[in-house]
Amino acid sequence: MFTGIVQAVGQVVEREERGGDLRLAIDAGALAARVEPARLAVGESIAVSGVCLTVVEWRDGRFIADVSRETLALTTLGRLAVGEAVNLEAALRVGDPLGGHLMSGHVDGIARITSMARDARSMRLTIEPPPALAGFIAPKGSVALDGVSLTVNEVDDRGFGVNLIPHTVELTTFRQAAPGRLLNLEVDLLARYVQRALGI
Repeated sequence: MFTGIVQAVGQVVEREERGGDLRLAIDAGALAARVEPARLAVGESIAVSGVCLTVVEWRDGRFIADVSRETLALTTLGRLAVGEAVNLEAALRVGDPLGGHLMSGHVDGIARITSMARDARSMRLTIEPPPALAGFIAPKGSVALDGVSLTVNEVDDRGFGVNLIPHTVELTTFRQAAPGRLLNLEVDLLARYVQRALGI
């Protein structure tokens, strides 16, 4: 589980296609400086722009992770280029602060930024989710975009709006946000289970 409070920004340093899967090497030196080594060991989970990946190797400040074909189909990870920045968060441990909202790191689909505008010192984004996920998003509910926990301001038939405070922009990959950019979207866990229980 994760909280959506990004701990560091890393960088893709290698990518290797492997029979339909993908192996990524990510420079995570900034994350290693913030969390204890045991949380980054082989077998541990790290959210990479909101996608839960398992560390299969760690060396020289970078970790290696494999991305399955299904994950590639539902996320933006297959589009990552060498040199591209990614949001990083180590898995939640008992006793850790829960500053965002509970996230599984199991991305539901790919959303798109349709517009951006200044709102005082914050940045206001309008997001277009996949149509199948629109019903899971409610005003004042939570969503995760590229692993960042955000509160939904409003919802309409074109999508939903969120605000990014300057602190969030500065410490995440939203520094490179622009209209048309694709984002990993994870809907709120509670909304997902309510939908399942109601059979809708």
